[in-house]
Amino acid sequence: MTLPRLVATDLDGTLVRSDGSVSDYTRDVLVELDERGVPVVFVTGRPLRWAEDVFEHVGAHGLAIVSNGGLVWDVANSAVHLERAIEPELGLDVCRVIREAVPGSSFAVESLAGIGLEPAFLERHRVPQGARRGTIEELFDTPALKLLARHEELTPQEFWDAAEQAVQGRLVITWSSATTLLEISGPGVTKASTLEILCEARGIGAHEVIAFGDMPNDLPMLSWAGTSYAMADAHPTVREAAQHVAPGHDEDGVARVLAGVFGL
Repeated sequence: MTLPRLVATDLDGTLVRSDGSVSDYTRDVLVELDERGVPVVFVTGRPLRWAEDVFEHVGAHGLAIVSNGGLVWDVANSAVHLERAIEPELGLDVCRVIREAVPGSSFAVESLAGIGLEPAFLERHRVPQGARRGTIEELFDTPALKLLARHEELTPQEFWDAAEQAVQGRLVITWSSATTLLEISGPGVTKASTLEILCEARGIGAHEVIAFGDMPNDLPMLSWAGTSYAMADAHPTVREAAQHVAPGHDEDGVARVLAGVFGL
């Protein structure tokens, strides 16, 4: 059996436990893989400011894919490696068509500078100090790594279906939250497409990648990777799409699978 040359893993609901921690066992497995020269790439929907909380576990290679593929961050040098942003003109037009199709939609914009929120956008996480507030036209004045759309009455699936129909593929729409929050990326930008760019630069093929995820925003990555695992407590669509099922994230499922695959 040929061992994978790269590990790609989601964070929340996948590698990270429910309390936000990375267990000692998981940490030890990641360190061992890094020492063996097998990079573990974090591929997350988190914005940079949240992903930084776990960067100490990335390893010596020091790269992480954040904002669902909108950014590849050079952890070692604390710098942008690759940015795949949404241009304001296109982003604003998509906001307009979603709002027309689904009244009650509100928006927020993620950029390297942080988050900007419309007054009606009810953020469930702590809003960082200095976050911008205003209309979407005021907030979307520079390219964005991710556009967020929220609705307080529809289910995630209902909102996703309606937005997909309105946007017609001009931007990529996905979701990973228990609340009705859509995550919108640039044309063709997914966890998979950005991971593919990163792997091609290193001469690594999809068949040499093992990937882990739990929510719909992981589906492209799990479909692309040669070996894919859904977590036991993953969204039903993810369990259906993945080749294998790993133990749940609170049971260190990613680490346990990797330990078995690599004989750790």
